[in-house]
Amino acid sequence: MTTTTVAGSTRTRKYHLALIGVAVLILLMSLVRVVSGANDITSSGTFAAALMLAVPIGLAGLGGLWAERAGVVNIGLEGMMVLGTWFAGWAGYQWGPMAALLAGLAAGAVGGLIHAIATVTFGVDHIISGVAINLLGPGVTRFLSEVLYKEGTPAGEAGAGITTSPALSSQPPRVSLPLFSSGPDWLGSLERTHWFLLSDVAGILRGLTYNVNLLVVLAVLLLPLTFYVLWRTSFGLRLRSAGENPWAAESLGVNVYRIKYVAVVISGAFAGLGGVFLVFVTTKYVEGQTGGRGFIGLAAMIFGNWRPGGLAAGAALFGYADGLQLRSAGAVTSFLLFGAILLLIYLGVRARAMLSPARPAELTARGAREYTVLAGMAAGAVVLIWLWLTVDTLPNEFVFITPHVLTLLVLLVASQRLRMPKADGVSYRRGEQH
Repeated sequence: MTTTTVAGSTRTRKYHLALIGVAVLILLMSLVRVVSGANDITSSGTFAAALMLAVPIGLAGLGGLWAERAGVVNIGLEGMMVLGTWFAGWAGYQWGPMAALLAGLAAGAVGGLIHAIATVTFGVDHIISGVAINLLGPGVTRFLSEVLYKEGTPAGEAGAGITTSPALSSQPPRVSLPLFSSGPDWLGSLERTHWFLLSDVAGILRGLTYNVNLLVVLAVLLLPLTFYVLWRTSFGLRLRSAGENPWAAESLGVNVYRIKYVAVVISGAFAGLGGVFLVFVTTKYVEGQTGGRGFIGLAAMIFGNWRPGGLAAGAALFGYADGLQLRSAGAVTSFLLFGAILLLIYLGVRARAMLSPARPAELTARGAREYTVLAGMAAGAVVLIWLWLTVDTLPNEFVFITPHVLTLLVLLVASQRLRMPKADGVSYRRGEQH
């Protein structure tokens, strides 16, 4: 069997496992909905909100993926998103959605260019440069707002304020997937029956395919496009080699500086596109509307192990948690039961691996630590079930921070298997040996 055949079979197996995992998750969500009576868990409204909330996180994460695969840490995604929101609002109220899209992309790309100049050309620490951009973005946009949106200006007469732009002159188009949206709303009718599994699948499909913002479709298509470019083209191979070992790439004739510049500028453009999407949702720029989504996007990228598929899963998870808490505070309580079930399943898988006669050597070496982790997971599952049985409704403060707590917990679990690019964050100088 050739190496190509083995690699192909491995990819097919992973694809099948991913599909099985999605099916199991839907089955568990349906079970939790029936047991808890919280219909919003799989309602079309929740998944429509989740999709809208996941897109800017996913776009920011894609930005981080492009930069870090080229070896440049980009924690300035938040600042680049802020630039994208302001310029999208400024251009959108004057010339419409297409101008907003182009202006937001360009503003984010300029933020990426500044980061590239600082880190690639001048060798500034990547974290310091990213923090500076996160401070620069809000500062620049506030200055521009005070100059262009103050009372007496044309924008001020059109409804702008120091913290907000005028509304977009027109709305971006919306589309529906023909297979599920043509004719009678049969998905909505099936969802309202609340049948086990069938109504849940109908609600999920309806939420993800009905009356969707066109930019959502573009964002979803960017995921496979990114995978194709980075893993199936010679340009992507050169870019990833710059993030793994730029000195080896240099010896093979790769212009590492140029590759890093292109990657970081594209990274900023993706973050700016995430800002444009936020403006399309609210129909105008509002100061502070990014709400830390650049940082959550970075967390989603890390959760996804620096790969588009994992990034999409992370963004979907954070978007779903945020959408659920917006739709129903009571439904968030049922998340406790869902989390307990997932913990018990994971506990069973880990325990089976530890008790297997063909136990992996790394598990044997960790020994007592593994048993401690399993005991902690079992205790966590018991606590979650107890909370679900005793708590009717979580306080609003806890409901509001659910997505952020979920971000921390997911990163804590995912950190066990992460493998970042080897030269990520390393200062590169042409001709030097690392």
